[in-house]
Amino acid sequence: MTATDPHEKTGGEASTQPEMPLVAHLLELRNRLLKMVLAVAVCFAAIYPFANELYLWLSEPLRALLPEGQMMIATDIASPFFAPLKLALVVSVFAAIPVILYQVWSFIAPGLYKHEKRLAFPLLATSVVLFYVGAAFAYFVVFPLVFGFFTSIGPEGVVELPDISSYLDFILKLFFAFGVAFEIPIATILLILSGATTASALAAKRPYVIVGCFFIGMLLTPPDIISQTLLAVPMWILFELGILFGRLAQRRAPVEADAAASE
Repeated sequence: MTATDPHEKTGGEASTQPEMPLVAHLLELRNRLLKMVLAVAVCFAAIYPFANELYLWLSEPLRALLPEGQMMIATDIASPFFAPLKLALVVSVFAAIPVILYQVWSFIAPGLYKHEKRLAFPLLATSVVLFYVGAAFAYFVVFPLVFGFFTSIGPEGVVELPDISSYLDFILKLFFAFGVAFEIPIATILLILSGATTASALAAKRPYVIVGCFFIGMLLTPPDIISQTLLAVPMWILFELGILFGRLAQRRAPVEADAAASE
């Protein structure tokens, strides 16, 4: 195969399109970014009318644990407006993630080999699902335990009146932390397939990874052992799953590459 072989870039697929000039690449990137922004704007327009109801739903794990007669408060004049607005914007970005990642995929896919495309798209789709699973785990499992712990250790005579803006910032950090943490299998598989490391090398570093999981849990979660453990343990389990699937993907990659080269 020579350097000018049209099959070289696509791993066996003939390329009838000439290389795009830099300006064309920049224009395509601009169009992709505009579509991402448009997707977020459409989601925001659909979500914002229900921002107050959405905030009530997200604050339910805490409000359900407050003593009878106590409620959340707004310590800033503009908080009743800006807190739901901020929530609607963040949820819009979360909701538009599939469209955003699809635009990213569409931009980079032409530069990938055929066997790379077969692997990259499933990883991209799985990363979206894992992020949502991580956020759901935070809401349904972590929030009740963490807020139950916080509301039970306060000294007597202290009235708990959580601020709506502070609560929003707190849960968004947890959503982001757990969403990113659940991407560990994808990161592990990519490290193995890129040749940066091997599954055996990662498995040998398991003790350091476990310590690192608890250290990251300490940094990303509130200063209590419950939330730290609830983040660290899933991270470790997901790391083990990443090694397992990384071994399988590593075995399949040479076979798919040879098959693509022979087409």
